[in-house]
Amino acid sequence: MYVAILFLSGFIVFKSLQSLFSHPVMKYQLMSLNHLLVLITVYMTIILGFGLMYTSLLLMDIHVLEKDGLVIGHQHFFHVVDDAMYFSSMTMLSVGYGDLTPMGFGRWLSILEALIGYLLPAAFVLNSVIDRNPPSKRL
Repeated sequence: MYVAILFLSGFIVFKSLQSLFSHPVMKYQLMSLNHLLVLITVYMTIILGFGLMYTSLLLMDIHVLEKDGLVIGHQHFFHVVDDAMYFSSMTMLSVGYGDLTPMGFGRWLSILEALIGYLLPAAFVLNSVIDRNPPSKRL
């Protein structure tokens, strides 16, 4: 079951990133409330997707996070989810606070999430400003 959640959360992250580049609202306006809502939705789904990945790995007893030098995973389910979502949001939106640190495969996963977090604003601006339709030819 945890493997299915892991793949589902990866699919959510992929589709969320894909929606940023193919959202129908973004083709006609340069900046609007809809753009902001799309960006917030993309950020939230990516944070949720990676948080679910961390949670799934922790519940499968694959140690990907540690807190104060102790491996996370042998706690109550809601504490694991809380730590995983917190770590995911801190990794996506900043460089983190250092209270939770990735280990093992979690390092690679957090590198990927941080890279997406840093590139997402640039992709959003480029997608909002650059018109994707080629100029029409005049006769």
